Amino acid sequence: MSKAVKIFWKIFFYGLGAFILLLILINFGLFGKMPSLAELENPSIVLASEVLGDDGTPLGKYYRERGNRSNVGYRDISKYVVDALVATEDERFYDHSGIDGKSLIRAVVRLGRDGGASTISQQLAKNMLDQGSKNFVLRVIEKFKEWIIAVKLERNFTKQEILALYLNTVPFGENTYGIRNAARTFFQKEPDRLTVEEAAVLVGMLKGNTLYNPNKNYKAAFDRRNVVLNQMVKNNYLSEASYASLKVKPIKLNFKKLDENNGIAPYFLDVIRDELKKWCKEHKKSDGDNYDLYSDGLRIYTSINPRMQLYAEEAVAKHMPVLQRVLSQQQSVKTDAVWKDHENILLNEMKQSERWKNLKEDEMPEEEIKKTFYEKTKMKVFAWNPQRQKDTVMTPYDSIKYHREMLQTGFMVMDPMTGQVKAWVGGIDFKNYKYDHVNLKTKRQVGSSIKPFLYALAMEEYGFTPETECEATQQYFPGSGYVPARNTGRTGTRTMASGLAFSVNEVAAYLIKQTSPKRFADFLGEINIPTKVPPYPSISLGSCDLSLFEMLWGYTMFPTGGYSTKPMYITRIEDKDGNVLARFEPERKEVLSQNTAYTMSRMMQGVVDYGTAGGLRSRLGVAEMGGKTGTTNDNSDGWFIGFTPQLLGGVWIGCDNRFIRLESGLGYGGKAAMPIWEYFFQKVFADNTLAFDRNAKFLVPEGLRDRSFEFRDEPIPTDSIDNGTADPYLGTPDAQDIPVDSKQSLDEQKILQEATNPKNQLTPPAKPATPPPPPGKKGGGNQPK
Repeated sequence: MSKAVKIFWKIFFYGLGAFILLLILINFGLFGKMPSLAELENPSIVLASEVLGDDGTPLGKYYRERGNRSNVGYRDISKYVVDALVATEDERFYDHSGIDGKSLIRAVVRLGRDGGASTISQQLAKNMLDQGSKNFVLRVIEKFKEWIIAVKLERNFTKQEILALYLNTVPFGENTYGIRNAARTFFQKEPDRLTVEEAAVLVGMLKGNTLYNPNKNYKAAFDRRNVVLNQMVKNNYLSEASYASLKVKPIKLNFKKLDENNGIAPYFLDVIRDELKKWCKEHKKSDGDNYDLYSDGLRIYTSINPRMQLYAEEAVAKHMPVLQRVLSQQQSVKTDAVWKDHENILLNEMKQSERWKNLKEDEMPEEEIKKTFYEKTKMKVFAWNPQRQKDTVMTPYDSIKYHREMLQTGFMVMDPMTGQVKAWVGGIDFKNYKYDHVNLKTKRQVGSSIKPFLYALAMEEYGFTPETECEATQQYFPGSGYVPARNTGRTGTRTMASGLAFSVNEVAAYLIKQTSPKRFADFLGEINIPTKVPPYPSISLGSCDLSLFEMLWGYTMFPTGGYSTKPMYITRIEDKDGNVLARFEPERKEVLSQNTAYTMSRMMQGVVDYGTAGGLRSRLGVAEMGGKTGTTNDNSDGWFIGFTPQLLGGVWIGCDNRFIRLESGLGYGGKAAMPIWEYFFQKVFADNTLAFDRNAKFLVPEGLRDRSFEFRDEPIPTDSIDNGTADPYLGTPDAQDIPVDSKQSLDEQKILQEATNPKNQLTPPAKPATPPPPPGKKGGGNQPK
């Protein structure tokens, strides 16, 4: 043997030994951690946590970048997807053991000009390692890692399992990962429902999910789809005849990107995020690590009913544009007079904007930055149209005013018995207005919507009954002054039932004088209102700030027979494999006697029959219900909370800045807030799949004696706060309760008539229940049984 040959073999064996040693060292993690056998058998792929409604409908997800994926089994993936993938990405997938020698030799000889040599198993390995170095040496080591893991995958998984793992991890663009999310995003389908041409589109995107994205580059995506279809023909997965008919078909997209701005119940998803993160911090996985909301693929089941949620969103979208038209046509808004003495708010908004922050980072002087806010520019702003935005030209300063002048709302619906929240609308548009107006932290002045709590206390502990005569005159409180502050000239008395139905402020002032402000404030805490309310006389008229969430929590005691039921919205949490990690049960506490709860429910029926929400029960055609309106000083806040024996809902209306308000009669709670509630309940009762009964009645306590309710007509309900200048909690009150229609402009009157016309607001009501007696008569529909 010649010396040259010896040297060759020596180099060969030394090189082979070095190569084997390198592979061993890589396998043992010398060049970076390698997945263990256990990790390969149970691969730790980053998974988005998914939130589901009460019927299993996906509501939305929590994920970090590259985390928006959901697992799906092989049997739940269309055969066309699998065939298209193998035909396009790895023709000999079923024949090799992780590394395709033939493709590898071709890639080396042709220097990659005819395509790469990575098999599906190698690509899966690469996804699991999440690597992609640009350094040549490191890239070679990464390639060796892929080979090792690919072989291990082939030894520990079936071909079908590898295909499913691969399809669950690959990116499809639009920040969408995995075949399930891709099918939902581009075609609004589950992956087992994909047709052959749809499968070809998605598999085609794997070569370049931006270049071949049919939503952005239709022509390129169309051509790439046909390449995939042709590959399926070459590999005998598709006939020539089928290819001929399919290749001319256009791509029929049904694109809808599911993100935090356009999923079902986006406000709700944003509110419960912190609660779920807290749960994750307090609970550990089997390996001792805490759960991660963004990567552990949790499945969070909620009480939100998708159909009711859509009805709630629809109700808001139907009524709020009408209110906005009234506000936008007010002289104070059109002339910017509403911003007089409030320029500091606009300046603060300027400084909080992205424009200001970016220019500040560019070291532009503040005075120069300010000037840019007065230069007209093209922009998109919120609008009440199907797209919820419009193109316009205005100054950034004017756009701040424009967006602050938008009326906001909060709307929540729940089952009062179980506490399960069924619908949650936190504002008019989550993309533009992230601030939620339902949750526990968002508090607004509640106005007369608080009065049922005071009436319940007077009945429960002080012997009052619906027919008790109450003084309907101003009440004087030493140290606090008169409540209400303005003397309306009323004299005489009103029954409790009449005082509540027509929201007579003088009756509420009389009641808190009998019970005392301190006892009422304490009672609010006893019925589970979390906010501590200061004991001032004016709280009888709702001068305190409470959240819509708290108000509904308090109102649950009426339809439930005296039980305060905490609103709940998460029913259970599962891990990615379907194992139940936590269940959540209703929290109930008896706070009121059944007699008082029932009597209050029937008294509150006077509100929706004759009073501040008169006619509502008849229009809905329900046997029994209760409700209460609320309006605060200057019409800054409008409320309506109503309930049937099966369902409780509450609406708040107002602007985030309280000095921006509806100056016309449309700001009154019965006109501003109630139409949203009414439209929603009409839709719910008309939907037979929801099974809510119009004829349901409140449970009558045993032994409750007959009691006549008297409703004396009050032509003008006094539903807003008028509390007394000396009250230290409120300061100076407004001098007027409800503006007179004669002060409205002709345009406002026209819009007001349109907004309050049932033909324009509601679907035709069902046949009404037996009509109640006229105001002033006793008995009838309000008589306890």
